[in-house]
Amino acid sequence: MFAVYAFCRAVDDIADGVESRLEKARVLAAWRDEVGDLFLGKPTPPAMIVLIPAVGRFNLRQDDFLAVIEAMEMDVAGRMVAPSLNELDLYCARAAGAVGMLSAPIFGLPQGVGKALARSLGHALQLTNVLRDLTKDAAAGRLYLPEEFLARHGISTRSPQAVMAERAVARVCDDIAALADGHYRTARRLIESCPKGSARPARIILAVYERLLAKLKARGFTPGGIIQPVRVNRYEKLFLVLRACL
Repeated sequence: MFAVYAFCRAVDDIADGVESRLEKARVLAAWRDEVGDLFLGKPTPPAMIVLIPAVGRFNLRQDDFLAVIEAMEMDVAGRMVAPSLNELDLYCARAAGAVGMLSAPIFGLPQGVGKALARSLGHALQLTNVLRDLTKDAAAGRLYLPEEFLARHGISTRSPQAVMAERAVARVCDDIAALADGHYRTARRLIESCPKGSARPARIILAVYERLLAKLKARGFTPGGIIQPVRVNRYEKLFLVLRACL
């Protein structure tokens, strides 16, 4: 898991870096080549070498590693500015669902339910992140709120900063929260069908992020309040972890 996390962290940091869009695209393309080399049995960077045991032992898929890179390429290409619902769904599947696909076999989840859980929980977590990071993403020129929801509530602008100033953005965010809630419900049902030991990491992650979503909804999404950061503090996390383990 540390090796998988190191890969995901390294790729994610590229998209969030200060380099030019062209340079980010070049570096992400280089990571694509490194993933290819890993599955050909000739990795070179340390981040790839440490993945060899995990790939072999847990039969991790090349496509899932590439999907994480593809999510970052969507960010770098500027595609995540009021995307369509289909585009947002694809992004969630790549940015979070693919990480779940890599994690599920390591946790020991059965293959079928592990894939379904990776998708539902991945979407729930990513949509929660969208609501948590609205202001930060807007400052970076990103807007993950889907165009269908913006249009539904009468928001015609697609400028991230301008959308954040619209009063109707609160209703758009409520729609996203409802979407996330549905995915959390599906994920919870899937977790209950899994062996308790192998499902424990997913249960902990779900508990922490569902608590974060609840705090976001309690704060609200009005333009004036949306800039107030929301976090699950360490004591809340400890309680949630202990409850999930028990």
